[in-house]
Amino acid sequence: MNVDPQKEQYEGFTGRLYFIGILIALAMLLLVTRLWILQIVRWDEFRAKSTSNRLRIQRLEPPRGMIFGRDGLRSDVVLADNRAARDLLFVPADCDRDPEEICRRLNEMIGIDEAALLKKIRKSDKENQPHRQILIKKDIPRSVAGRVEEYAYALPGVFTLVRPVRRYVYGRTGGQLLGYLSEVNRKELNASDGIYRMGDLKGRSGLERLYEDTLRGSDGRMLVTKFATGVPQLRTDPYGNPYVENLVDSYGHNLRVEKEIEPAIAGKSIHITLDIGLQAKAEELLKGEEGAIVVLNADTGETLALASSPGYDPGVFVSRRGSRERMEILLGKPNRMINRAFQEVYPPGSTYKVLMAAAALEEGIIDENTTFTCWGRFHLPGVSRPWHCWRRSGHGKVNVVDALAFSCDVFFYEVGQRLTVDRIKEWSTKLGMGEKTGLDMPGEVPGLIPSREWKEKRLKPAHPNEPWEYRWYPGETVNLSIGQGSATATPLQCAVLMAAVVNGGYRVRPYLNEANAQKPGERLLSDKTVSLIQQGMLKCVVKGPPAPSGTGHAAYIEGMSIIGKTGSAQNVNLKHQEQYENDEDIPKELRDHAWFISGVLDLEPRIAVSVLVEHGHHGSRVAAPLAKDIIEYFYASRDEQDDPLLMTQSASPATGGDRP
Repeated sequence: MNVDPQKEQYEGFTGRLYFIGILIALAMLLLVTRLWILQIVRWDEFRAKSTSNRLRIQRLEPPRGMIFGRDGLRSDVVLADNRAARDLLFVPADCDRDPEEICRRLNEMIGIDEAALLKKIRKSDKENQPHRQILIKKDIPRSVAGRVEEYAYALPGVFTLVRPVRRYVYGRTGGQLLGYLSEVNRKELNASDGIYRMGDLKGRSGLERLYEDTLRGSDGRMLVTKFATGVPQLRTDPYGNPYVENLVDSYGHNLRVEKEIEPAIAGKSIHITLDIGLQAKAEELLKGEEGAIVVLNADTGETLALASSPGYDPGVFVSRRGSRERMEILLGKPNRMINRAFQEVYPPGSTYKVLMAAAALEEGIIDENTTFTCWGRFHLPGVSRPWHCWRRSGHGKVNVVDALAFSCDVFFYEVGQRLTVDRIKEWSTKLGMGEKTGLDMPGEVPGLIPSREWKEKRLKPAHPNEPWEYRWYPGETVNLSIGQGSATATPLQCAVLMAAVVNGGYRVRPYLNEANAQKPGERLLSDKTVSLIQQGMLKCVVKGPPAPSGTGHAAYIEGMSIIGKTGSAQNVNLKHQEQYENDEDIPKELRDHAWFISGVLDLEPRIAVSVLVEHGHHGSRVAAPLAKDIIEYFYASRDEQDDPLLMTQSASPATGGDRP
């Protein structure tokens, strides 16, 4: 059989050809599909990655929002703003001279660490980053910046960078209220979701902390080209406006701005009710003492002054001054970081008698005709030891008006036994004693007005089978009736109590931010109760003769209707004081705290004042004169400012740098 060799050679060729064609077609299909996925389906993803590899977002920090206050009748007084801080920098690539010569000249001109600067320059050379901006000195004074500019021809590569820095215009005055800033820590950085960057400042106390989100503002940004290595070198013009220097990075790679600047949005400003002149006066009066002075608008709750001593200048935390002063503020004694007006508690002492009188009158326990006889001591049935009145010879027969005027302890011992601790606690809560006032500031403490429930909750766990340990005793009510025992309150709470007496019986909520203004709540005291308490507190201040002077006569001002109540809050056992013959011999740490709460009835605006001097011993001698000075200053400064010919600035701003 003859076989065609050609046919045998190519048998099956067609099938193989089809098979190869199918493989090629499948490969092309896979390739086209992959290209379609990459070019069409995932186009946005890869475009974003490409842009990210090519562009760098240069962050622009926003200036912090301003804080405005008042000064008498003037509003919109700047309390905190931002000044232009100048940092001195050096760029090796811009220097055509020996860096050692530049360092020597700088040391002669402004005093720098030559060795440290040379070390940074050599490190930059070693890492081949000639365009790196090397910090020479932070926050240089304007005079130094002027000298550097004057000798710029001899200092090639040296320039200044302008940035905004917080400025507290009045320095220490109101510093505790405004608060301070410090750098964010790593924990805060990780939890901030990109809001903060390393080196950013954050409010740590006061208004800076409470309104951090409002004051901080929003970052701006600039998009520039970038290389795998290198950092764009940002500079600023004399006004603080940023630009990329010579459009290069730290290695000298040429860059370009891909997108115009999205400007940083400054933080929002806040307006507060603080009267900076009054605050300065209050802090001046407290100089050398530890204590607090609070001044409220009695009708609205506006906080006009919230002075605490000792205080601090928050500018220390953002200035060129060293860390030594900062550590002294943070760790020194006495504690400067707490505001004693609302972050520290004290026994209210005899100022609490105002609340006792209000509660007893409202509950019908007493009226204007109720009298008790004070023999200088008080006895409980079955108790041998007496409770003494501060006036050991006694006050004789007294009613509520005289009891307030002359601060008779025995009268209020009697009232307390009839009211009982339950109703005392109830009225304390109503009038804001022993609980937070609602002030818009961080760190307010509540104080304490004890009750049966409080004592049982506190002591029963340790003595479950000894009910006598946590039972409430009548003697504890006696102590509570004059603001002693376990009772504690803040000077701010006493000012709120005083405001209710001045404004006709309404409890106000104190506030600083004008945006937080609220109308007073429901009326708590009747006209009759308010009238009787005001009579007693007027008599406390009015000077005799013919009637004897009250305990607060040192606060008397001719022509003003001033009401007041003194207080001396015992903080150690009396036996520690009785061993000394004269008050002046008692060591300061053993002396009573001195209180005086007061208000003005016949001038507008009506104010409530609370003064506390730690270990001042006698409210009548120490605290009352301070209240008088505060009241005189407040109304006199407003009268002066009301006359354009006499208008003066009552508090002088602290010196600071220029604004950016």
